[in-house]
Amino acid sequence: MSNSVHLLTYADRLAGDLPGLRRLLEGPLSAFDGVHILPFFAPIDGADAGFDPDDHRVVDARLGTWDDVAALAADRSLTADLIVNHISTRSPEFLSFMRDGDASPHAGMFLTLDRVFPGGATEAMLGRIYRPRPGLPLTPITLTDGTRRILWTTFTPEQADLDVTDPGTVEYLDELLAILAAHGVDTVRLDAAGYAVKTAGTSSFMTERTRTFLAELTERARSAGLRVLVEVHAHWRLTLELASASDLTYDFALPPLVLDALHTGDAAPLHRWLELRPHNVVTVLDTHDGIGVIDVGANAGHGDASDPGPGLLPPERIDALVEAIHAATGGVSRRATGAAASNVDLYQVNTTFLDALGGDHEAMLAARALQLVLPGTPQLYYVGLLMGHNDERLLAATGVGRDVNRHHYSPEGLREALTSSAVQRLLALVELRRTHPAFSGEWWLAAADPEEPGTIVTGWRGGDGRTITLRLDLRARRASLTVDGRPYPL
Repeated sequence: MSNSVHLLTYADRLAGDLPGLRRLLEGPLSAFDGVHILPFFAPIDGADAGFDPDDHRVVDARLGTWDDVAALAADRSLTADLIVNHISTRSPEFLSFMRDGDASPHAGMFLTLDRVFPGGATEAMLGRIYRPRPGLPLTPITLTDGTRRILWTTFTPEQADLDVTDPGTVEYLDELLAILAAHGVDTVRLDAAGYAVKTAGTSSFMTERTRTFLAELTERARSAGLRVLVEVHAHWRLTLELASASDLTYDFALPPLVLDALHTGDAAPLHRWLELRPHNVVTVLDTHDGIGVIDVGANAGHGDASDPGPGLLPPERIDALVEAIHAATGGVSRRATGAAASNVDLYQVNTTFLDALGGDHEAMLAARALQLVLPGTPQLYYVGLLMGHNDERLLAATGVGRDVNRHHYSPEGLREALTSSAVQRLLALVELRRTHPAFSGEWWLAAADPEEPGTIVTGWRGGDGRTITLRLDLRARRASLTVDGRPYPL
């Protein structure tokens, strides 16, 4: 995986549909030998941008068919989402439950308040529940016969949480794994995995029971021939734990640490993380979600484990980073973040990475150079790849904060972006990472230099003497790259 570089994208927002995405990956984006297609199930435009499909088994006809998915997978690594925490309230299974109540064969799949708290819930119990948005994860519903129930809904009222221990849910998830594997998907991303198990008296986030469930689901996925990518935003020590227990996890600490380093000129927190971070990670700067700050904080999101210790950044520095991002975006990120917009997650700053750097293309390329040189599987989000700016018009139209970084590219807009100098330079870096033999060798990180506290130097040595060296000057917000002893133009 050392030389593999992946694209993260919606099929429709970048290329119109799945055949269009395939043409892009066979043409101007051929440097990417892997792609993570964000939910392509029917429909792609529900309450949570595809993460609440009516039917996880069906490809949205506006994008194509399962044959189109298989065609994409024929020549490259393909990652798809397995939505493990919830199912849409428009799904056949939930509609059956609404119609027939406990007599429905699917009734056991859905978590209601009494199933988590059979003896009743106290205020203290409810107060311990960890949720990424304000309020309790509970939604009253009325069944067809008039019976009132209280449904567990971690994210939105349209996303009914599953009881992952129920035999019907186990069968449902296994069916989805089999469908994905049968159509060429080789990596499955476990979406919102940390919330999957609810236990009375706990935070119901990344508890021991959650860890057990993830281990069991990982083995079931591997039995289906799939590699597992676990998605959890939490304390950095949990990243180390997940990396040891799963095939892949995300390095979600990297984006805020890179931004902190570029805004302050201080390399120390970022350098420390580079010494600690695991290498079987998907390395990101931006994704379809916001830029997480919880991943560099102290204890937040670590479930019910003992205090894991301080974060990678102290609270006052996190606050300063968030304010620096808001200033760099001209206040757009403030309008798109937290309670200011309809956000599923309050602990993420919504903006493009480029605008978080004040639109500085050279700083953006410096950050990308670091991402592409670090160990792991670099994954570039389509908006960031195309040097996209915040989509204020889409934000105003939908009122959904994360839409500010989910631009819909027209064919003309895409062609214009692909021909820009900054994007061409970035694509050359992607090609370098994918093809240079040094990346199959040994990675190294120079010791922190007290004489140059704003500098990071790192690179690779190949067995045949081929080398890559990156020097990142955080105070100048620029990078220089040396390939086989010669300067390489960034």
